[in-house]
Amino acid sequence: QVQLVESGGGLVQAGESLRLSCLASGRIIGINVMGWYRQAPGKQRELVATMSLGGNTNYADSVKGRFTISRDNAKKTVYLQMNSLRPEDTAVYYCNADRVVAMARNYLEVWGQGTLVTVSS
Repeated sequence: QVQLVESGGGLVQAGESLRLSCLASGRIIGINVMGWYRQAPGKQRELVATMSLGGNTNYADSVKGRFTISRDNAKKTVYLQMNSLRPEDTAVYYCNADRVVAMARNYLEVWGQGTLVTVSS
């Protein structure tokens, strides 16, 4: 079974940085798109950043220039470097894998359990 496990969340002050990691485990052959979404209290889950297998990236306007997504396909890991954090970045951050090809079966979408990022002012 394919699972995503996030790490790196925590409490920081405005202007500081955090780096999130997400490791995909299981007998995975390949993952098309990996990315990060977030959900703040009382709000809908929203896209933060995604990266395709080929390296194409997509960012939410609110994080452009501050966040950087990267992935290590060999390690089946995606990262999110978050700089110049703001209180409005406070949310639970979820890792997502879109179209996962695994030994036993394929998955349209897999989600991690989420990691909390809190930015104090």
